[in-house]
Parts: sequence; structure tokens; C-alpha cells
Amino acid sequence: MKKFASLSEAFDWWCKSVYPSLPPDVKKGKYTSAWKDFTYKQGISDKRMTEVLSKFGDVNVQTVVTFKPK
Repeated sequence: MKKFASLSEAFDWWCKSVYPSLPPDVKKGKYTSAWKDFTYKQGISDKRMTEVLSKFGDVNVQTVVTFKPK
């Protein structure tokens, strides 16, 4: 299991570690589109990143907000 500080960090890891090793027939379509959109900063939503990551493993995204009153 790998842990990341953010969804973007996890997707960046996927782009650099998983995507390059995918077979050519899998690299077509939505995975290549997502990789390009992220790599070239063309915009990709958290929902889309989560959908792509979930095709290759279990994804659990948690948001932690802490507030300490004055």
C-alpha cells in the first residue's frame, strides 16, 4: 500500500510509475487523455483522477480538517 499527501500526488505517481508500463492497447482513450491533461496541466478533476486510479487499485481519499478556536 502506498500513501500520499494528496490526490494529485497519487495521480502524479500513477502517471510516472504505472502509466508508462501499460500495454499499448490500454493506453488508448481515457487513460492517455487523463495522463496528458495532468502532465500538461490542462485540467483534470479530482473525480476523474479517482476514477482512473480506481481502475488500477483500491483508492481511499480522506479529507482532514482541523479547527482550533482562539
